[in-house]
Amino acid sequence: MTKNLKIYLFKILLLFIFASPTYAQFEIKAKTAILQDYLSGEILYEKEPDLSIFPASMTKIMTSIIAFDLIKSGDLSLDDKFFVSENAWRLSQAGYSSMFIMVGDQISVEDLLKGIIVASGNDACIALAEGIAGTEEEFAIMMTAKAKEIGMNNTNFSNSSGINAGDNYSTVKDILIMSNYLIKNFPDYYAYFKETEFTWDRTGGDPIKQGNRNPLLYKNMGVDGIKTGFLSYEKYSLAASMKRNERRVIGVASGFATKNIRSKESAKLLTYGVTNFDTIKISSKDSPISEMNVWLGVKNNVEVYTKKNIYKTIPKARKKYLKAVIKYDGPIKAPINKDQILGKLNILYKGEVINEYDLLAYESVDKLNIFSRLIRSINYLIWGDV
Repeated sequence: MTKNLKIYLFKILLLFIFASPTYAQFEIKAKTAILQDYLSGEILYEKEPDLSIFPASMTKIMTSIIAFDLIKSGDLSLDDKFFVSENAWRLSQAGYSSMFIMVGDQISVEDLLKGIIVASGNDACIALAEGIAGTEEEFAIMMTAKAKEIGMNNTNFSNSSGINAGDNYSTVKDILIMSNYLIKNFPDYYAYFKETEFTWDRTGGDPIKQGNRNPLLYKNMGVDGIKTGFLSYEKYSLAASMKRNERRVIGVASGFATKNIRSKESAKLLTYGVTNFDTIKISSKDSPISEMNVWLGVKNNVEVYTKKNIYKTIPKARKKYLKAVIKYDGPIKAPINKDQILGKLNILYKGEVINEYDLLAYESVDKLNIFSRLIRSINYLIWGDV
């Protein structure tokens, strides 16, 4: 039997037909910025993404992640309560954004998290940090260790809130990594980041209602988080995520001159991602994508699949250049084991391979018994490929 290289070429179905616009140079008024499609992981825009910044209150994303990790592992509960120290209370009196907690208060983890995420309370950060680690310094060590674990290689955390500290630094690329981690691993708790207000029934005073400082939550554009930041020497920053239909884009930018510029330019960045690009699902993990011919097996074909979801993000006008090619040497001789690598899925753009993925057998295929193999071989010699 002669093996022939069989190539199955199929164009990815396009849901819409677009004209071919001329792409102007896109720019936003920030010192550093990055934009990513969440599903494909592809970077849609970047401007000095590795520039070191002071992340300000975007630091609170990691403060929340540490708590979420402990809740997920069962070592912490939303109902657990922590005492407020004088150290934490002092920040509420220092002019920083605060939850307005009082010394000796016993506050639940959930209320502290809402005070951190919605009200951006620096006092709540210290109360949570001390409750978890004993001191804020020890908590910051946990934060930096977690940052390294998830790939934030240009980040160091020295406190839980992001207030003035020269050794509390990061990059928009690292903040993007952190935002992805939060959204992927804690979808239920991520919902806190879209809450537009939080009311704290404080000790010794009237309840205080505070709105979420993320300006894009109020724009009815699909933004559902995540965190603003401000320091006088860093100016204004924002990590934000927008979901439209089945797509999500995440943008991080820092160095906006004013609040209004931050709001306008961040909205512009996210909108650019969803209006100028489409994300196409090429395969679903653990679901068959195609079939391959089998030689001398109890089945004539075997289904194949990829181990992970595969998405590609591409400018809308250029989708016609995107193709997927399944390549294998076939027919494939039985027996075939489940998860055996049988070929490759190549993603091509304008005829050039830009990505390659293994294709695995979706199920095992036993070989025919000796009598059936003999009959099949004779038929092949007489009639050809049967």
